[in-house]
Amino acid sequence: MHITTMALVLRTVDYKETDKILTLLTQDQGKLTASARGCRKKGSAIAAGCQLLAWAEVVLYDYQGRWSVKEAAVERLFQGVRDDIERLALGCYFAEVTELLAVEGEENPELLSLILNSLHALDKLPEKPLPLVKAAFEWKAMALAGYEPLIDGCAVCGAHPSENPRFHLREGVLHCAKCRGEVGEGISMPLSLPALAALEHIVHGDPKRLFSFRLEGEPLKELADAAEAYLHTQLERGFSTLDYYKSLQLS
Repeated sequence: MHITTMALVLRTVDYKETDKILTLLTQDQGKLTASARGCRKKGSAIAAGCQLLAWAEVVLYDYQGRWSVKEAAVERLFQGVRDDIERLALGCYFAEVTELLAVEGEENPELLSLILNSLHALDKLPEKPLPLVKAAFEWKAMALAGYEPLIDGCAVCGAHPSENPRFHLREGVLHCAKCRGEVGEGISMPLSLPALAALEHIVHGDPKRLFSFRLEGEPLKELADAAEAYLHTQLERGFSTLDYYKSLQLS
């Protein structure tokens, strides 16, 4: 059995002397694991398409009950990401989150579109601050995974806009500062009105225009800090790629 599909390489693991095991997010089959036999040999025809974050047309065949890469024709390598260590680290973080959220064998065109658009932003939109791109990816990824934040108004009193708004990380809801005691235990983080407007755009706006907003200064910091904290709270785990990205910020 053979299939031909577009695929993004989310993870690579070296195997034996010349092979790799790839985690792919495909256009037609969702997340798949495939072996790439001989791709580390000099002159391998499939080497380029088996790189981390490569977007390629691949031909996969069923080899003893497992997928194996027969052909890989690169469509895009996001070279601007590869040429900058911070952008590459952030792209790898996007891939690690996507791998966690994607389900083996289930199509997820929205998640695939999100990571491709996010990599495009890192690659071709240098005017966009990295914290903005990161926050937009995190909030949208959580929404697609079933953790959409409820931000229409205060979850307690219904005020819209919320008065001195806060976002509760465990409950995933917005509330007024004065209503804090009614939401329950856990951490709440401030989200000013400009940050909330950006979050509304990210969650409910046109996905194709995900990064078509401007935010800077303290509102951007609020949006970014809450995005990362919300993702960590809901998924209950950390990410080694994020740790590395943050270490670069300190160097």
